[in-house]
Amino acid sequence: QVQLVESGGGLVQAGGSLRLSCAGTGRSLSTYGMGWFRQAPGKEREFVACIHWGGSLTYYADSVKGRFTISRDNAKNMVYLLMNSLKFEDTAVYYCAADEYGLGSRIRNHYDSWGQGTQVTVSS
Repeated sequence: QVQLVESGGGLVQAGGSLRLSCAGTGRSLSTYGMGWFRQAPGKEREFVACIHWGGSLTYYADSVKGRFTISRDNAKNMVYLLMNSLKFEDTAVYYCAADEYGLGSRIRNHYDSWGQGTQVTVSS
């Protein structure tokens, strides 16, 4: 299994931006579909965005569409989540996940490897 490490979280004011990074180690991410999920206190972990192994297909939750952008750099074994126009309700721990079938998915159980998460806090 690939190991994933997220970074880039922090405290930001509403309306601001952050870019999260997910580094893969142990195996190349180039054949994995990748996803970002988030979990707010007291809530279920929810889908945010995913990207096909080749990077040509992306999907977003309605709540972040138009504000967040998922991308990948297979040469660097990295996946990114650029978050613009952040809202208070975006506050959560953000997790990177890898889908060995390469497609990416909105469904949590389709992912085989998970990072430990990075905290994003948006102040209103």
